[in-house]
Amino acid sequence: MLLEKKSCELSVSVQEVDFDLTSEINSIKKGNKNFGGLASFLGQVRYSEDSDKELVYLELEHYPVMTEREIISICNDAKGKWKLHAIRVIHRVGKLVPGDNIVLVLVASSHRKEAFNGAEFIMDFLKSRVPIWKKEHYRDNSSWVKSKKSDEELLHRW
Repeated sequence: MLLEKKSCELSVSVQEVDFDLTSEINSIKKGNKNFGGLASFLGQVRYSEDSDKELVYLELEHYPVMTEREIISICNDAKGKWKLHAIRVIHRVGKLVPGDNIVLVLVASSHRKEAFNGAEFIMDFLKSRVPIWKKEHYRDNSSWVKSKKSDEELLHRW
């Protein structure tokens, strides 16, 4: 009897509402009984990059269709590099306060190394290639977050 190869399940959400990490993990586990590793990355809004200033809130803007399309493209690239069973990406937009969840990347595969590589690859490209703009609001001023050269340099290893 031949076993049918199941394709990688892919789920992408760009949303204002928060998400529950445990629920998201359980959803992947329920749908994928044969994976050996699940790697995750959970990002949250920092209180401050600079110890002299306290962040009041972070504002994230995006182009809805373009943002989702780019995240799906990045995930498909990861699927082409590693044997992945499931990918779940959630990126929040809107007004977020320090401590709020901002991004979740979950990647399931047969082996841990592929799951880790897939999650790291997706997160590296999310950071640099997805059209989401961040504006930091402090008590006395606000400013748009500029892209970092170090984030761009991380892409070259892939």
